[in-house]
Amino acid sequence: MRASRLLSILLLLQTRGRMTAEALAAEFEVSVRTIYRDIDQLSAAGAPVYADRGRSGGFQLLDGYRTRLTGLTDAEAETLFLGGLSGPAAQMGLAGAVTTMQLKLLAALPPERQAAAERLAGRFHLDPVGWYQAGDEAGRLPAIAQAVWSSRRITVRYESWKGEVRRELEPLGLILKAGLWYLAARPGEGGRREPRTYRVANILDLTVGETSFERPAGFDLAAWWAEASRRFEAEIFTGQATLRLSKEGRKRLARLGVEQARIAAALDASAGDGWAEAVVPIESVEHAAVDFLRLGAEAEVMAPEALRAEMRRTAERLAALYPA
Repeated sequence: MRASRLLSILLLLQTRGRMTAEALAAEFEVSVRTIYRDIDQLSAAGAPVYADRGRSGGFQLLDGYRTRLTGLTDAEAETLFLGGLSGPAAQMGLAGAVTTMQLKLLAALPPERQAAAERLAGRFHLDPVGWYQAGDEAGRLPAIAQAVWSSRRITVRYESWKGEVRRELEPLGLILKAGLWYLAARPGEGGRREPRTYRVANILDLTVGETSFERPAGFDLAAWWAEASRRFEAEIFTGQATLRLSKEGRKRLARLGVEQARIAAALDASAGDGWAEAVVPIESVEHAAVDFLRLGAEAEVMAPEALRAEMRRTAERLAALYPA
């Protein structure tokens, strides 16, 4: 464990530059005293680590020093091959780069590691798109990706729920969620500057500008997306509905979403084969009516009355389409 931490400290100092003992201790979840002992061990082994004292001090490697690490384990080599998702890479215009990277990686590995990496690539395939769905046709994705890489402002014509709008944006990152691409970007000027989410398929027109921008200090795309997703899921449900569900109805409810699946699982633990009532969060009466029609006659909406009325109107229209 300690040898692995020493190696990781060396790599961190190589990639990030100067780091304080406190920052290293937080990174590896050890004490500052342990970090000092690790630095002493690295110095004794010949690694050119030196310390700068003072408020802006810390540990860093001698300028120009680079590690040359060999001996990837099977698990490390296999993990690298799992990172090369051919579908998303192709959409961003990087299919050729991924193929070249994998060839170079194979060439750099010893024979026994090559076999392990090729075995994993041939036995596991990751498909991020759900059943009966197609991924976004994101023809503008390569241009957006280049703007993200080079930190260049873009001007977009975007189809929002309010209609078409034109925006100047500073693209910060791309996210692939269930086969759909989203852009994290902040407005180019004025007003609120917090990053927002834009669906790439809704970008109708795109111009990559010549001017660059400075990324927000410390912006963490993964952490931002996790918080944005949590907030979206918490805010999207504005009401509740009470349902009466059969056993089959509870199975169908579980297919509507994560929260619905949790509710259905809790019911199944106590309801047995009989009918049971559940309180389910809903986005709106209109959205809920569309969702609950998928439950068929295995569910009855008990409340609110506005949703019962909407279900009744829809059922009457269906009956009119299918007269006896």
